[in-house]
Amino acid sequence: MYVNKVNTHILPIEFEYHAPKSLDETVELLEKYGEDAHVLAGGTDLLPHMKQRRVEPKHIVNIKGIPELACIKEIPEGIHIGALAKLRAIELSPLINEKLPLLSEAARSVGSIQIRNLGTIGGNICNASPSADMATPLMAVDAKVHVYSKSGEKNYPIVEFFHGRGEVRLEQGELVTGFTVPHLPEGAGSAFEKIGWTTLDIATVNVAAVVSLKDGKIDHCSIALGACSPAPIRGVLAEEILRGREPSAEAMDEAVELIATCVEPRERWRRAPPEYRQRTSKALARDAVTRAVEAARR
Repeated sequence: MYVNKVNTHILPIEFEYHAPKSLDETVELLEKYGEDAHVLAGGTDLLPHMKQRRVEPKHIVNIKGIPELACIKEIPEGIHIGALAKLRAIELSPLINEKLPLLSEAARSVGSIQIRNLGTIGGNICNASPSADMATPLMAVDAKVHVYSKSGEKNYPIVEFFHGRGEVRLEQGELVTGFTVPHLPEGAGSAFEKIGWTTLDIATVNVAAVVSLKDGKIDHCSIALGACSPAPIRGVLAEEILRGREPSAEAMDEAVELIATCVEPRERWRRAPPEYRQRTSKALARDAVTRAVEAARR
């Protein structure tokens, strides 16, 4: 009998706790202990998994003592968001609301305020869930992921960071330190759409869209989908068919049909079958692009 079924406050495994105060100390621990080490950021995923014995780390590396990882600031390249930035901080940040409202809207959709006060953007991404609510907006705005190790820093486009369900592009001794979002096209509008079993639940499907217009036609278009495949993806074919066209009903019909082809069926889908996700992804993509166009016209 699992102890968590009796008392969910109990962590039923033994582990060694580490609280590094610097990046170098952190990556040294991660390199030393390898797969036996798990990073603790917000803990909203890690601790429930430990209670359920889905993961049994021998070492917990708490990175909360590295305050520079929680920054949200504007830099020449765009907006930088540290991996420890809380989802609630992203939701309420004046800078994010002004320059990247898509991220604020997506953060607001995650669970309850209590969860958002604990959960971090780095944890949301590194958990590598196909339904991660911050993955699709970061993908739609072409964010870069910053990864630090003893050999220095690497940067990856976020579309290259996900390898599949629960898998990201991280080697032993590497740590995600943050994300940089380049400046969006002038006048760009954005929107995030999500459907789940309840308003506090994880996404059954989510869609993020960014659109800019020029002379009444779509000049820039990016669409990202979550929970439709083993990893979040871009709707590249739909984006291409919309660029250079007026956002008419006919163009939207063609685009959402291509969105449905992005759903990758599996033998066993949790929460919803492929057919439901195909229909829902089409509806949410239409709504997201339509709202993004409306925002771009303001």
